[in-house]
Formats: sequence, structure tokens, C-alpha cells
Amino acid sequence: MEIFQLYQGTAPLLISLPHNGTAIPPAIRARMTVAGKRVADTDWHVARLYAFAMEVGASIIQPQHSRYVIDLNRPSDGQALYPGQRETGLVPTISFADEDIYQLGAEPDGAEIAERTRVFWTPYHDALAAEIGRLRTQHGRVVLWEGHSIRSHVPMLFDGRLPDLNLGTAQGASCDFQLQFRLASILQSQSRYTHALNGRFKGGYITRHYADREHGINAVQMEIAQCNYMDEDSFEYLPERAAEMQPVLRELLLACL
Repeated sequence: MEIFQLYQGTAPLLISLPHNGTAIPPAIRARMTVAGKRVADTDWHVARLYAFAMEVGASIIQPQHSRYVIDLNRPSDGQALYPGQRETGLVPTISFADEDIYQLGAEPDGAEIAERTRVFWTPYHDALAAEIGRLRTQHGRVVLWEGHSIRSHVPMLFDGRLPDLNLGTAQGASCDFQLQFRLASILQSQSRYTHALNGRFKGGYITRHYADREHGINAVQMEIAQCNYMDEDSFEYLPERAAEMQPVLRELLLACL
């Protein structure tokens, strides 16, 4: 199986969907609990939700494998993204529902984590960096859009209900002020969806690591509450609900261009 899929567009916009994959190699799956095999913490259907972006020339990269195999939006050394807050790591062993992903005693050890990093993490990031480089060389600038989604209620990570649209710019460090202002203005100008700027989700490893404003690389993360386009219990994609959200996402992506 391929490690990732990359669609190369023509515009200075790259959409990364690092948690869209669901595949689990059989040898890993055999050691998982029922909860782990369900891969509930997938950013379900975000590739389908953002498929329209190819119409505006965006490149799109997405992995095949689940974040339970390895989390591509974590640093390869396993350092915490949000020190002092609870979070899952490079190779998660618990789910967002605080359930064990592996059977007792079957958790991956350091050697296995290193091998998963080599096999799954490194190829994705090599391709991501190469595509950013290609677009920047071609256009002189590029916007990296990190597309994510999550259940609207995850008590382990945040209190209450998550806003519908959560824009993260690492507190303004990962993109220039003009871009942040344009994106925030679009969110403020609509009333259908609640929104937050640099709230609980400020941007993960990819947003922070690849941003290079001085050299024309801006990066932003969008975390969407899944209830806006799918059923959070069955994981079923709801096309009519998604179609209502896509015009807002389209306007945001066009603002990046």
C-alpha cells in the first residue's frame, strides 16, 4: 500500500490532511483493542470535504494509514505540542475517549516507534517539504493549509463544545498578519458557524515547523467540528450538511490565493 497520495496542483496552495488515513497494517491491528481497531479519532472524510479545492488549483497530500499507526502532526522526537495539557503522542496508546488502543502488554516499544517513523512519518514529510519547495519555486510564495476535524465534544482535550471552525496560526507566528486578517474577517462576516482564532487548536507540528514567513511560506490550521459535515457516532458522511459548509471553506482557500 502507498504511504501517501499527492495531487499536484498549479496554485500556490498546498492542503495537508495528515489524519485522514484509516489503514492499519495487519501485524499492528492484531495487537489492538476493539476501540483501537475502530480508529475513532480519524479526521473522517476531510479529503472528500476538501476535494473541491482541486478546482482552484490546490495541491493535496494525504496519508493512507491511521494516526494510530503514527501521528504525522507530531514531531518525530515525540516532544509535546501543548506542554501542560493532555494530548496524544507520536504513536498514541490511548484514544481521545481515554480508551486503550493496544491490548495489555502489546504497546509499541522504542524500537518499533523508530521503525514506524522511518516507514510512515519520514516519507510523508519528505513529500510535504518537496511540494512546498516546488510551489514556492514556481510562485515565489505558498500557503500550507492544514485540514483537520474532530468530534465536537472531547472532554479529554477541551471543556464543552468546540466551535465549528477553529483557525490556528500559532498565535500569528505561522502566517503574516494580512493573511490572518483576511481569514478571520471571513469567519466574522458569516453567522452560520461559530469560530475561534488560536483557541484550543493553535496549529500542530506541521503548521509550526513548515511556516517560514520571511521566505514566503505561510501556514494555517483549520480544525472543524465534525458534526458540521458528518454523523459523529456512525462516522457517516452527510453530503447535504457538508455542502452547506464548503462555500465557507472555498472562500477561505480563495483568500489564501
